Amino acid sequence: MAAEKLRDLSQPIDVALLDATVAAFYGTGSKEERTAADQILRDLQNNPDMWLQVMHILQNTKNLNSKFFALQVLEGVIKYRWNALPVEQRDGMKNYISEVIVQLSSNEASFRVERLYVNKLNIILVQILKHEWPVRWRSFIPDLVAAAKTSETICENCMTILKLLSEEVFDFSRGEMTQQKIKDLKQSLNSEFQLIHELCLYVLSASQRAELIRATLATLHAFLSWIPLGYIFESPLLETLLKLFPVPSYRNLTLQCLTEVAALNFGDFYNVQYVKMYNIFMGQLQAILPPATNIPEAYALGSSEEQAFIQNLALFFTSFYKFHIRVLEATQENIAALLMGLEYLINISYVDDTEVFKVCLDYWNSLVLELFEAHHNLAENPAVVLLQRRQLYAGPMSKLRMLMICRMAKPEEVLIVEDENGNIVRETMKDNDVLVQYKIMRETLIYLSHLDHEDTEKQMLKKLSKQLSGEDWTWNNLNTLCWAIGSISGSMMEDQENRFLVMVIRDLLNLCEITKGKDNKAVIASNIMYVVGQYPRFLRAHWKFLKTVVNKLFEFMHETHPGVQDMACDTFLKIVQKCRRKFVIVQVGENEPFVSELLAGLATTIVDLEPHQIHTFYESVGQMIQAESDPQKREEYLQRLMELPNQKWSEIIGQARQSVDFLKDQEVIRTVLNILQTNTSVATSLGTHFLSQISLIFLDMLNVYRMYSELISSSIAEGGPFASKTSYVKLLRSVKRETLKLIETFLDKAEDQPQIGKQFVPPMMDPVLGDYARNLPDARESEVLSLFATIINKYKVAMIDDVARIFEAVFQCTLEMITKNFEDYPEHRLKFFSLLRAIATHCFPALIRLSSQQLKLIMDSIIWAFRHTERNIAETGLNLLLEMLKNFQSSEFCNQFYRTYFLSIEQEIFAVLTDTFHKPGFKLHVLVLQHLFCLVESGALTEPLWDVATIPYQYPNNTVFVRENTIKLLSTSFPNMTAAEVTQFVNGLFESRNELSAFKNHIRDFLVQSKEFSAQDNKDLYAEEAAAQRERERQRMLSIPGLIAPNEIQDEMLDS
Repeated sequence: MAAEKLRDLSQPIDVALLDATVAAFYGTGSKEERTAADQILRDLQNNPDMWLQVMHILQNTKNLNSKFFALQVLEGVIKYRWNALPVEQRDGMKNYISEVIVQLSSNEASFRVERLYVNKLNIILVQILKHEWPVRWRSFIPDLVAAAKTSETICENCMTILKLLSEEVFDFSRGEMTQQKIKDLKQSLNSEFQLIHELCLYVLSASQRAELIRATLATLHAFLSWIPLGYIFESPLLETLLKLFPVPSYRNLTLQCLTEVAALNFGDFYNVQYVKMYNIFMGQLQAILPPATNIPEAYALGSSEEQAFIQNLALFFTSFYKFHIRVLEATQENIAALLMGLEYLINISYVDDTEVFKVCLDYWNSLVLELFEAHHNLAENPAVVLLQRRQLYAGPMSKLRMLMICRMAKPEEVLIVEDENGNIVRETMKDNDVLVQYKIMRETLIYLSHLDHEDTEKQMLKKLSKQLSGEDWTWNNLNTLCWAIGSISGSMMEDQENRFLVMVIRDLLNLCEITKGKDNKAVIASNIMYVVGQYPRFLRAHWKFLKTVVNKLFEFMHETHPGVQDMACDTFLKIVQKCRRKFVIVQVGENEPFVSELLAGLATTIVDLEPHQIHTFYESVGQMIQAESDPQKREEYLQRLMELPNQKWSEIIGQARQSVDFLKDQEVIRTVLNILQTNTSVATSLGTHFLSQISLIFLDMLNVYRMYSELISSSIAEGGPFASKTSYVKLLRSVKRETLKLIETFLDKAEDQPQIGKQFVPPMMDPVLGDYARNLPDARESEVLSLFATIINKYKVAMIDDVARIFEAVFQCTLEMITKNFEDYPEHRLKFFSLLRAIATHCFPALIRLSSQQLKLIMDSIIWAFRHTERNIAETGLNLLLEMLKNFQSSEFCNQFYRTYFLSIEQEIFAVLTDTFHKPGFKLHVLVLQHLFCLVESGALTEPLWDVATIPYQYPNNTVFVRENTIKLLSTSFPNMTAAEVTQFVNGLFESRNELSAFKNHIRDFLVQSKEFSAQDNKDLYAEEAAAQRERERQRMLSIPGLIAPNEIQDEMLDS
């Protein structure tokens, strides 16, 4: 292929040939030609001398794709090797790029034709600037401004360059540049801003050219958030912007600029200017969008420009009010303009667009919180001021309550939804955006309710009565209303809540009676269930209501409309969890506890339910039985509850004793599975008290387990790997898994009673562990690993003598399954490392007894785990490694262990730390490194870490050795970094080792410098700080009644 000639870079590249190769790659040739072209272009791109041909290519090609290819090569050099190039090469490239940009943008025709190319050149120039300016290219801004004054098209392009520069420095710099570099660039931009400011003002006042004015407004928008305030408020800038606002073609850009100004907040110094700006703005707005406009309708029918205007308007109002609402409240003449603005914002909040609504909702949430907190902390504020402020906002707040009630988002518990064809169906997927929105709306409505309970109640009841009278009846109206009613649970005083709910539940039950139609009934049923599930306090206080509600749920359990039965079972479980004591005591006017009555009619209640719904039902009744404190009654209830499944179980086992083949029938296997699942559900609720029931079936269950296991193995042995995919084998495996899950659930929930462990663990050793080792890899259940992890976590040191046996059965054979690649057996991977972690945490002495080969196996598997790109496996591996490091440090084998593993661990951790696929593990990587560096400095290691036999040089101590070794390791890994940079980094690690946050920042800066982490999303490096913020928020929410819903608070519901 002629293109091979391109590989020779000793003479100028043949541009025509390059054009042909690029054209072949972009699809004019055959598949083979494309592949060959791709290979050559890749090789050229990776050739370190290729960039020297860039100028030659750009000068001689007309093909845009070839130009982009050349610029791509150049971009790589600028990003990673710029500072290593000789000065004359850097200057030559810098001047050449600048000249081409000026040349192409100096006349209208070439500027429009070559727009894409110029844009790419602008980006390249800004990448160069990040290295060269301000130190090596002091005159850049003056040069740029001077060039801009020579022609309007050059000026337009200069605006684009300035905008790119501002974005690079202020918006995208985190994780791209070191903290110091960002600071230097920000200072330079600030100090040079006067020239830019003058240029912008000059253009806006003198130019008639629409594109140039638009480009200037876009650049200003990028700059306004950080420039010194004097340039905004002490110059004609604001007036100029407000003059441009009414012009339709600049309206949106100007509004974005004004929004940036509105979002600035630096004390009260410029209050007068803000008030003036707001008043002029409101005057102009009324001309553009009269206050009487139906904004949601106008939005629905508007062009995309007009829709963007409404969105920008929402951003302007919310930004302005967030920081400057107090200034407008202060005087009577501004209050009218403020109330009109709030009215606009409430109308915009009804617009049917998620993004617009999010913007409005976030602001409403913060305003209501501010009003609520002032009201909450009465001591700090004089009451008169407060009252005035609450009266001022009473009108808008009342309208806001209506908005929240009409637009309430769907809570997670509601399973019945309307699909796009208008049918009522069961929800198939959770929509996370809706859940987030629900959370914010719920919080807002709770604050609104605290501000005025009467108004909240009045609006809700009024809307409900309109549902009953039929004048306002639609599915959506009833849904949002009931979701709103459910969401304010816990915010009212108890007696008010009781009064309110009696009316709500009565109305809803009436509505259910009088409304015809299956779909309508399903919607009402779903709403009744949702509301009652939200108010456990009310139900606990009113037995009659509680009983009516539960009986209503039993009624819904026979309703075959999709989703209704599921929701009835879920709500039943939710109510029982919060009111369980009420069901086991004899209530006034009753002859026996409700649970007894329920057990008597159990068979008819569950007759229409699916198996998974029956399991939820059994779990609920288990919760009731668990609340019974008399052991004798508890046993009696448990026996009655398990009567149906136990009867079936003994029939099956009886038949099997006569002929074992009976157990091979698919229907029988399904029944066995169902019985085990029912047992698991009850074990979840009862914990220790499930002992009598599990003892009843335990040994038979293990026999079935063993038999099914042999069936699986023989099927796979006969039918090959595909046999494991057949429905028959899958069904058999489900029974094995459910058996393991039942035992694990019981042992996990049972209280710490060693005799339970002694009773259940030994009989499992052979049927479960031995079976795992004997099986073919495809027939091994990963649940065996999690079961033994649970057992060790539960019985801790008591299990120490069994570790060797567990190790023997699962270790080698599981490792062989999971170390072939990173994909096979994903379940076994995670559970294997969880088991190892349990052993390392609770039975560490057992690990020390292992042979050095076995320990090496463990360490290799840990390293293998944290190299994994699957996040949870890597994290389990790193946590396990930290446990091992700490445990070995405090054992007598400290020197021996670290001499063997210190260097390899350090090297492996640096490898994943600097690999972008492992960014989520950053926090744990840092902790491991911190541990290693602290350990070396502490002097706890008394023997040399280097191999005395092969390294003749005697280091004075381990610190010096580790320092030199680390410098050597990083220098070879990052040839693009200078020896001084690497040394400085390693010394910094030793200096900051005792201060975690300094140590972490030091490593973050290194990752930026080493260029491994640029041009990507770096939020994972800051994940830990975000988590601490979330915990502070939860503590705040706990202090306000209703903010954390009563059914989410983990209390032992005091319902005696």
